[in-house]
Amino acid sequence: MFTIVDAYTDEPSGLGVPPYLGTYPRYVYGAINERFGEEANYLTIDDLRLLFMHDGKAPDKEKETVTNPWIYNLTRSSEETARIIRGTKELVVIAGIQTPGKYLIARPGTLHELKRLLARIKARKVLTGPAALAGTGLIGGKHAESLPLDFFSSVDTDYLGINSYDNIREYAIKGAGIVRQIPYTIIAELETGRGCDIGKCSFCTEPLKSRLLFRDFHDVVREAGALKKAGVSHFRIGKQSCFYSYDGGNVHSIRSLLRGISALEPEVLHIDNVNPVKVVSSAGEEITKLIVSYCTPGNVAAFGVESFDSDVVRRNTLNSTPEISMRAIEAVNRFGAERGRNGMPLFLPGINFILGLIGETRRTLEINMNYLKDILGRGLLLRRINIRQVVPFPGTRLEAEAGTKFLRKNRRYYYSWRMRVRREIDYEMLKRIVPEGTILRDVRAEVYDGRRTFGRQLGTYPLTVGVNERLELGRFYDIRVIGHMLRSVTGEVVGEGSSQHEK
Repeated sequence: MFTIVDAYTDEPSGLGVPPYLGTYPRYVYGAINERFGEEANYLTIDDLRLLFMHDGKAPDKEKETVTNPWIYNLTRSSEETARIIRGTKELVVIAGIQTPGKYLIARPGTLHELKRLLARIKARKVLTGPAALAGTGLIGGKHAESLPLDFFSSVDTDYLGINSYDNIREYAIKGAGIVRQIPYTIIAELETGRGCDIGKCSFCTEPLKSRLLFRDFHDVVREAGALKKAGVSHFRIGKQSCFYSYDGGNVHSIRSLLRGISALEPEVLHIDNVNPVKVVSSAGEEITKLIVSYCTPGNVAAFGVESFDSDVVRRNTLNSTPEISMRAIEAVNRFGAERGRNGMPLFLPGINFILGLIGETRRTLEINMNYLKDILGRGLLLRRINIRQVVPFPGTRLEAEAGTKFLRKNRRYYYSWRMRVRREIDYEMLKRIVPEGTILRDVRAEVYDGRRTFGRQLGTYPLTVGVNERLELGRFYDIRVIGHMLRSVTGEVVGEGSSQHEK
């Protein structure tokens, strides 16, 4: 009997931390079904934590004072988990955080934690996913976590051939069945391609994983259809380095892909990664219009700006110059800033900053701040500004040339600079993006903090909404914005959302 343990993945090209369901569990599930005719069991690391670390006693979420995100995403009772573990012959563990972030309703597993949890399991253990190639880095600003992996029987980056798009054509269809074992609402991450058509950034692990490849849009649409049939209605085309680069920036392929998934009438259809230089390419404007036309509101293009310091851009061979990034921000605002039916703008850019790159100085932070002030002063909107400290992964040029040198040199400046960004930029942006009185539709109540409930709309980089009452978790609500925090808003319930209750 095969069992999959999902310890969650987050990498430059894709997200698999709940509520997102990554591609790896689905491909592995489909591969096992295709090769052996078996329906593998699906467990999360939360299931193992509950069984081995919490004596199998699941919390009553409605009675918790503060929601525990370590054992939030449970798929079944501990008794059933124990029964599955006892009968498992091969345990396939999926792990690897290579883009460290903060997660509201989940805590990804580290290799050290997995070693403890798996020690009591007698099955053959296989590690796959990003951790099998380059380790994992749950905390930014440090070297990737590494330790002897002899507690795994095998470390396999291509388990049952999941790296082959020829295989995935069918694996992805059969893998859709895994969602029937997941009792909570998920957003399915859809893969369109691998590698990067530029592939020079000093810190990035994507060029280490694959040469540039693209899936046929027919295959992606078929996969989305299989997931929809299995009960999924929220999709993010996120498993790629740049959506605008799909099939070499082929407008026909991008139109066919978006139109095909949109025809399934999903509740959410969003994208993720975007290289700013592609937005201002000859096909960029038409692609932006297609995204606005076919995707649902609240959509965000995560721009890999990384730094507005031209010297840092040059020394790290980043994909976009400051001038091109500004033009791309203007272009997406021009077509996507209109408010949609869920209360959010249709399509906005987001910016990724990485601290600790080669050549960074204290002046780099001031340059970044000045560009942000310029964006704000020109009335342009940014949905979110993501700031993280780089992880020097083995095999990258950053790790070979600098490691944590620039992190150690400049770390004392980071906190105060980050707080300036939150207070002077993020706060003002939020007031423009969702002014007081805005009705945010279909906000899912997710966690408690005392008498307060925090929730989000389902989608890419959703805005956190706090309500000063305890709402039923898993339900969807329409909420009026009544105040703004540095990176979130406060609101009051004005009605039930149109989405169904948690499945």
